[in-house]
Amino acid sequence: MFRWIPYAFVRIVLFFCAGILWAIHGAYLLSYSLSWKLFAFSVALFFILTFFRSRFRVKPGIPGLAAIFLAGFLNVHLHTSSRSDHHLYNLDSPLEYYRAVVTSTPQEKDGFWKMEVSTNLGRANGDWRQVDGTMILYLRIDRLSRPLRFGHELLVKGTPQPVAPPKNPGEFDYKQFLEFKNIYHQHFVTPNEILVVGTNAPGVLRSLANDTRSKAVGILKKYILGEREQAIALALILGVKDDLDPEVRDAYAASGAMHVLAVSGLHVGIFYWLILVLAKPFQKGPASKWIIAIISLLVLWSYALVTGLSPSVMRAVTMFSFFSLARAWNQKTNVYNVVAASAFCLLLYNPHLIMSVGFQLSYMAVIGIVTLQPRLYRLWEPDKLVWDHVWKISTVAIAAQLATFPLGIFYFNQFPNYFLLSNIVVIPGAFMVLVGGILLLGVSFSSLVAGFFGEMLGWIIKAINAMIFGIESLPFSHVENIYIDSFQCILIIGIVAMIFLFFEYKNSFYLISTAAAVVTLSLSMWIHYSSVVARPTVTIYNIPGHTAIDFAEYGKVQFIADNELMGDVSAADYFIRPNRCRQGIQKALISDSLHREFEGCTIFAWQNRTILRIHSTAFRIPNELKVDYVIVSNDAVQNLGSVVDHLQTKEIILDSSNSFYRTKTMMAESEDLSVPVYSVRHQGAFTIKI
Repeated sequence: MFRWIPYAFVRIVLFFCAGILWAIHGAYLLSYSLSWKLFAFSVALFFILTFFRSRFRVKPGIPGLAAIFLAGFLNVHLHTSSRSDHHLYNLDSPLEYYRAVVTSTPQEKDGFWKMEVSTNLGRANGDWRQVDGTMILYLRIDRLSRPLRFGHELLVKGTPQPVAPPKNPGEFDYKQFLEFKNIYHQHFVTPNEILVVGTNAPGVLRSLANDTRSKAVGILKKYILGEREQAIALALILGVKDDLDPEVRDAYAASGAMHVLAVSGLHVGIFYWLILVLAKPFQKGPASKWIIAIISLLVLWSYALVTGLSPSVMRAVTMFSFFSLARAWNQKTNVYNVVAASAFCLLLYNPHLIMSVGFQLSYMAVIGIVTLQPRLYRLWEPDKLVWDHVWKISTVAIAAQLATFPLGIFYFNQFPNYFLLSNIVVIPGAFMVLVGGILLLGVSFSSLVAGFFGEMLGWIIKAINAMIFGIESLPFSHVENIYIDSFQCILIIGIVAMIFLFFEYKNSFYLISTAAAVVTLSLSMWIHYSSVVARPTVTIYNIPGHTAIDFAEYGKVQFIADNELMGDVSAADYFIRPNRCRQGIQKALISDSLHREFEGCTIFAWQNRTILRIHSTAFRIPNELKVDYVIVSNDAVQNLGSVVDHLQTKEIILDSSNSFYRTKTMMAESEDLSVPVYSVRHQGAFTIKI
């Protein structure tokens, strides 16, 4: 039977995480002031019961764990910047100007320089005041743009705007993503609205890390030839993914090798393994373990500095730092407690990390590897060294995939069928590129030697790419558009855990729990199918400047859109694909049987609903027409009243192909109409459920 006693720190972290999640998802159920009082009471009760344990024979564990739970809850409040009275979020009047410092390296994106900036002062109503907060600043690129750098202090004209929530069902929630980073605003500016007034780098260490990373990027770009090879080298060695083209991203994702393009546990683990291998001849005497631990910490944190102290590297380095210290302290230390201790420190520093996809995948992968890999490896122990290494890599890949596939499906809606084959290729390849890249940085003072390493790395990356693209092109390389919700994801993780515990302890309780979870999962999927997949819906999407309409039922959809959007795959993937995945749709159909064309307008008849779409200013509505809905596109209507006078309808929908000005004018006009008007551009996608 499983026992909790050896996993003391795991219990602590689980309750700490529960408190964090409670604060993030259910904070309104427990006030901030009451939580402080309950925390103080729990701590006091814990110490009282601990001191008088022998007299009362009462275990203090329950109040202790309650205090840890409340500590997690309070930690979220303490690390939520919007609670400050001086935060941008709590402004009572718009800003005329504000001062800010650039706190990230500017990135070029869609005609803008994108960067994080931290504000300190703002002017409102003619008075300067303290204004705190971090935001995303977008500076339009033109010939007058002056390149901005990390540490530049800016004077900016205008007021930052709150980040808008997603406007389409299932669309990536960029607003929530930024909120977990304590960012609530963004600001689009032109070069004449911004002025560099000085340099004020936020911290010596961050400035040093940024400069070191910039120099490393310059060296790699200088000696590694080929844009694609440079981009992969930068991603694999330094975690810089800005230059990766979509084709490379898709190929690595579809083959199950995307993890090598994000510097994380694999890369830091390679460094740690190399340190242990190189230090093995010097492991003599009791002090050698601590010397190796200190060297490990110095090397690992130096590598973190080279990568610019990116969050993913910081996570991995923190985790392996705990492994290094635990190894020096006592080699029999429970590995799960070590992992839990590293997670506790990271969440204590930033509790919102728990909502990071990288954080979740990293720790699930580590737990899977330390739990499953040794057991899988014992199933077959090859005699030959080559096969032994292949089997080790395979068991690591299988263990990590078993632990992370529920999260992978939940976040990315796909599963790579040939992940085992791709990992046999990319893990050794990542090892060679990573080691070679660090050696290249180390010998960059010699152009001849650095050129040799750069040429060698270029050929290695080309070979890896060829194999990855080959794996992606294989039949059934991956399964796409798999949808599960968060509850189903948790159930699948529980099923995997219960199956493991059953085989580990041979206890029927775990088998019964597995069966119960499977039944619950099946019921949840049936409810989703009957309420979402099988239910006919019409969705009018919010894609600025375009018309996009889905008529969906039983996993099939008929798509109506303008020609430009039909050829824009990236827009369809971002705005439309998430909702189609949720509805179980694999492919869109184009059919003429759904509609009938008139002069300047189209009538759709579907599921006992009639929808009129007006798409040209030369429209002519059939006399005495009665429809359920009217869709206005392409600024085709100048006067909504004239439309209402010629037909009967339940509601008028202004889709996102209408200009902002025309939409605003029609919304003002709609106040005098008896028919409700809905603006997709302003209010988000419109869904008709039948």
